[in-house]
Amino acid sequence: MQGLQGLNRLSKTEARKAFLDCCGSAMWAAQMLERMPFADVAYIFDTADKLWAALNEAEWLQAFHHHPAIGSKRGEKAQSATAKRWSKGEQAVAKSAGPQTLATLARANQEYRAKFGYVFLICATGKTSEEILASIRQRLLNDPAVELRIAAEEQRKITRIRLEKLLAS
Repeated sequence: MQGLQGLNRLSKTEARKAFLDCCGSAMWAAQMLERMPFADVAYIFDTADKLWAALNEAEWLQAFHHHPAIGSKRGEKAQSATAKRWSKGEQAVAKSAGPQTLATLARANQEYRAKFGYVFLICATGKTSEEILASIRQRLLNDPAVELRIAAEEQRKITRIRLEKLLAS
């Protein structure tokens, strides 16, 4: 794509797909499209953050459903090949854990989903499976409103990393 200029040259269809690879909210992607072309990279990131913060709970949940559980290969919603590749890379350290840790993580993911109704979302880049497991255990203690805000912040971080990857491609 070649950075900002490459992004700005994408067709609406290509740009929408690229934005959905970064964040699974259709509303967020549509609003990002409306702001094209972008003057600079800082404006892209600032816009992405502000649009994400202004979305409602349903839009946040839509984005969450595009993520596989940590250690899993598929989200509830279909992902593009690009989003799958990014997700796999983001979870690489966690997936390299031993079978017992992965099984414990899978059980914790199930408990989390049963309590909150969506996948445990964490910006896993650079985190070990033990760090992720500690986070899920801690966050299981949260009430639903608090946890939704934490998950939304994790999604914002993931979106930022993916926008950086998009611009670097």
